[in-house]
Amino acid sequence: MNLPNKLTVLRMILVPVFMAVLLLWNRWVALGIFIVASLTDFIDGKIARSRNLVTDFGKFMDPLADKLLVISAMVIFVEQGHMPSWVCMVVIARELAVSGLRMIAASNGIVMAAGWSGKIKTACTMIGLCVMMTPIADIAIAGGFTVNVLMWVIILVTTVVSGVEYFAKNGSVLVKGKL
Repeated sequence: MNLPNKLTVLRMILVPVFMAVLLLWNRWVALGIFIVASLTDFIDGKIARSRNLVTDFGKFMDPLADKLLVISAMVIFVEQGHMPSWVCMVVIARELAVSGLRMIAASNGIVMAAGWSGKIKTACTMIGLCVMMTPIADIAIAGGFTVNVLMWVIILVTTVVSGVEYFAKNGSVLVKGKL
């Protein structure tokens, strides 16, 4: 197993550790685990592309590890009352829809490259979730909204925009695909 794939596996292992620490122990330690896991996403892709270590395992497991990390944090925030469940559901629906589109494309020999809006969405989501784990999230800003609300609005907007972009650029896969 190459280094990028080991980093992806590490990220997957960190998901339940992150969840347990955030729920049962210390949000600062959980934040550190989340940051390390998020950085492995950035690092494994850079290494895989720069050293020509891209594998089928990595193509499948890397996005899955990202989804598990993000969704685990969001589900905890829903449980704790820091995020509405419908925001979490929009993120999950987008992830499932794009994953489904990618599977249809792959079954027809088409590789869907990640778009910039997806990368921006991932960065905004990871940063937003980090901010939501800190006391700054409770600070009130304009109109009575908190930083927390601003973070999930940013996550929501970037999620929807990137989802729309994926389907606008790749929707023809659905017509070509065997549905």
